[in-house]
Amino acid sequence: MSTFIVEGGNKLNGELEPQGAKNEALQILCATLLTDQQVFIKNIPEIRDVLKLIEILGNLGVEVERIEKGSYSFNAANVNIDFLKSHEFAKKAVSLRGSIMIVGPLLARFGQAFIPQPGGDKIGRRRVDTHFIGLQKLGASFSFDSEKHWYSVTASKLKGSYMLLDEASVTGTANIMMAAVLAEGTTTIYNAACEPYLQQLSKMLVSMGAKISGIGSNLLTIEGVNSLRGCEHRILPDMIEVGSFIGLAAMTDSDITIKNAGIEHLGIIPASFRQLGIKIEQKDDNLIINGNKEYEIESYIDGSIMTISDAPWPGLTPDLLSVFLVVATQAKGSVLIHQKMFESRLFFVDKLIDMGAQIILCDPHRATVIGLNRGHNLRGTKMSSPDIRAGIALLIAAMSANGKSVIENIEQIDRGYEAIDKRLNKIGGNISRDNN
Repeated sequence: MSTFIVEGGNKLNGELEPQGAKNEALQILCATLLTDQQVFIKNIPEIRDVLKLIEILGNLGVEVERIEKGSYSFNAANVNIDFLKSHEFAKKAVSLRGSIMIVGPLLARFGQAFIPQPGGDKIGRRRVDTHFIGLQKLGASFSFDSEKHWYSVTASKLKGSYMLLDEASVTGTANIMMAAVLAEGTTTIYNAACEPYLQQLSKMLVSMGAKISGIGSNLLTIEGVNSLRGCEHRILPDMIEVGSFIGLAAMTDSDITIKNAGIEHLGIIPASFRQLGIKIEQKDDNLIINGNKEYEIESYIDGSIMTISDAPWPGLTPDLLSVFLVVATQAKGSVLIHQKMFESRLFFVDKLIDMGAQIILCDPHRATVIGLNRGHNLRGTKMSSPDIRAGIALLIAAMSANGKSVIENIEQIDRGYEAIDKRLNKIGGNISRDNN
């Protein structure tokens, strides 16, 4: 198990450029299975989860070529559907939640798909009912082996249908949409997720010949086509990494410029950080974070405590709430962090309390942070990364703390952030990696 040894208290200075969006990449890679023609994808983040999915595609028979760093070509002309029934596939897929999005494309193109119950972050219940209910609406037969924890779907021919999703699931919407583009007739998806990831997937599918209207809204209409062609696609900058860098700059009182941040796709992320008092300037497509020695949390008009909570897009992404919570620990004022979607994502706060933060964990979904207003820095400690987003939040805390911190299980951080230690060390961080 690898660890980070972090010498905290260093002020950073320099430029950071976000990697390609992890969540978009997982969807886009699965979409390469929809055609037997060449697909070129640029700005792929070479992180654990993405590389694992690329490996699964290769095992399925997809011809994968790494053209240069971040640029790959894929050709799924000779898919071996029997690989889905192998022990090797089960072992790989169960550790990667994003692998569930191969189901829609394979069902649409080959009439069948099998997958083990997916794993991923231990952040609470993450049901997949939305995926399979949607595919059933398109005419698929579904079964679940409760002993072996295997899902299977089959269909001789998918047919378009109206459906109202029971939740605006990002991966569920992606899976259903990828199946519907090759279904016969019209599919209407109401309460669809509309995050930039889905917008990008939709635009890619349209460039492949799909007919999709309502892109960017929660009402998608899809006219099925017989086949799709190859395409070229570029992945957006990762808005979660952009938000993480904003939080890092504020927490360590550093001067950081985030280059090519994809500002038009960030939604309310910058505005939400400004609610914590963070000063953020914009120049072209760059974000500049300077001069946050002190930052004060806003309150509501009536003076009541600010609440920052997650919500489906265009609301605040739940993937950044861990970072917001950490940043609030050194602010002036108090804030309630309300994590609505996942009931285990706030359980890392005990590590922050050990570091000297003033946090009250109200229940599995809510934590009240009483800001220290730089009255004293957090102190270094030993901790373990429970998931990707809590992991980066703990790293930010460690970099701002006095003394040395040790973060174990950093494989979780590597799943979402490419060479994060090397990138931060280039601008003044002091992070060493122990692979023993």
